[in-house]
Amino acid sequence: MADPIFEDSRLVAIYDSFDGERRDLVHYIELIKELGSRSVIDVGCGTGCLSTLMAREDLEVVGIDPAKASLDFARTKPFSDKVRWICGDVDALQSSLSADLAVMTGNVAQVFLSDDSWLRTLFCLRSALAKHGHLVFEVRDPSKKAWLNWNRDDTFQRINVPRIGWVQGWCEVISVTDQLVQFKWSYLFESSNNLVSSLSTLRFRERIEIEKSLWESGFEVKEVRDAPDRPGQEFVFVAKVAESE
Repeated sequence: MADPIFEDSRLVAIYDSFDGERRDLVHYIELIKELGSRSVIDVGCGTGCLSTLMAREDLEVVGIDPAKASLDFARTKPFSDKVRWICGDVDALQSSLSADLAVMTGNVAQVFLSDDSWLRTLFCLRSALAKHGHLVFEVRDPSKKAWLNWNRDDTFQRINVPRIGWVQGWCEVISVTDQLVQFKWSYLFESSNNLVSSLSTLRFRERIEIEKSLWESGFEVKEVRDAPDRPGQEFVFVAKVAESE
């Protein structure tokens, strides 16, 4: 089940505005070209920023996400008609699908809170990739404790969203338990004085855990890169289908 921030139409309508300039997407386009991929599965595609950008590059794109409201919004964007949209998790991918690359941008790889759900996702993606296929995703380095800056003072924004008006938004951490960080985004729509909140949880796995899970699900870690948009804060995993498979 998707978090309200991705499923509530009021929050979906302002999501891109508060998400800001997605400089990381340029990096993904460059990486896709570097790997020579022509068909891509965008896992957790959300409002379709990367999916439509890839479609503009004449790539064959499947955008998959469990949040219908986000996909409905994605379908309104230029080049969205060139994307195959699927509402659901990776279990919804057809067995006949064979893509060159699967990507998980932003915090997508961290929304799988249990080991079982994470491994199931990796196994499903392995099955959906061609023999020469790659998996690319990013996660935050837990040692940097990014959540320490998730407070109202550091995250507050007031944005004039087109067709909606002025909206205030901020984040607050609710709890930190082992590897799980629960936090809440709140948005105040000034025109109606309506406050809408969304509760989310991310898991901050250690790099060695992720490498082990990739090996167990049929991948080889080709490289772990730094994130150009958050230098020193994230790991960008570039994995390939294991040759023994």
